[in-house]
Amino acid sequence: MPLDAILPPPHGAPWPEAAADVAGMNWMWLEEAARFATENETPWPRDLRLHLESGYFEQPPDNEILGPVRPRGEPNGLVLRSGAKIVSWGDTEQVDFTFSAAKSYLSLLAGIAVMDGLIADLDEPVGRTVGDRGFEGPHNGAITWRHLLQNTSEWEGTLFGKSDIVDRNRNLAVEGKGRKGDPRPLREPGRFWEYNDVRVNRLSLALLRRFRRPLPEVFAERIMRPIGASSDWSWHGYRTSTVEVDGQMIESVAGGTHWGGGMLIHAEDQARIGLLMSRRGEWAGKRILPESWIAESLMPCALNPNYGLLWWLNTGQTRYKSAPASSFFASGAGGNLTWIDPDHDLVAVMRWLDPTAADTFMRLIIQAME
Repeated sequence: MPLDAILPPPHGAPWPEAAADVAGMNWMWLEEAARFATENETPWPRDLRLHLESGYFEQPPDNEILGPVRPRGEPNGLVLRSGAKIVSWGDTEQVDFTFSAAKSYLSLLAGIAVMDGLIADLDEPVGRTVGDRGFEGPHNGAITWRHLLQNTSEWEGTLFGKSDIVDRNRNLAVEGKGRKGDPRPLREPGRFWEYNDVRVNRLSLALLRRFRRPLPEVFAERIMRPIGASSDWSWHGYRTSTVEVDGQMIESVAGGTHWGGGMLIHAEDQARIGLLMSRRGEWAGKRILPESWIAESLMPCALNPNYGLLWWLNTGQTRYKSAPASSFFASGAGGNLTWIDPDHDLVAVMRWLDPTAADTFMRLIIQAME
């Protein structure tokens, strides 16, 4: 069967596999890439609780864990080309927390909200339709959905026991080494880019307010079941993040595992999500997300050209020099990366790969096609 005729597997069925030569790739370089990923494990310890409590992200008391956390598994991953699995390593059904890759999944839910008319305009102030007092006043009241999705909101406040100040002055280039959490004058919404988990969690709560249903329930119904994903994944919030919606108590989920919680998922399901994005929101002839939403999600933010709507970009090949500039990523701390390369019809999922080794892994995969 030609690769362009391969359809995504239904739920419970294994991925169709293709030999390297059928996929137009060199098997030796593929094997080298898999070996390299196995041997370059993240330096993070297996016990994630110890790591989170060590002060990696911030010092006590700001590092208090509020959500579930458990030890991680071994490195694993897989590479798809044109929807066929061409190489894998480790246990790709090992369910682990995926840290900030969950932010990209919130972006998918925002796309569903736009498709359903729950968000009429990304540039509309959130407070017009979310009336929980989180978007009141001249500053927070000016925040739009686009600001939240681009990490330019400058939202100010405390949510679920964490102040936005905890993540102010956060520099991802020195994550785990540099100081953050120092107060600084806020800029107007839309005038400053900053990676801030409290603000992403504020987006998650705002989406919950619009759907008026648990976000994992919506995610399963509108994304995961239609693409044949397993039921092995789960999405968690904090012990402090339960809110009342229409008289029902619902847990608002976290956009990462910074303070515990977030998405537990395996590489096989992450590959399905990556393939959905690679195919511009279509799955086996069915439209899951509008193609216009995928395009919107991958438009570079003016303040950070390597960021879209909660998806990392590779504008000018400045994030990963070995990957094409059209590549984009769902990225989580500790070495959790989904790489989508539309130029080569590739989707690769890397779990617990040392982040400093990611570019070399991509170089080996690209080299396998030359």
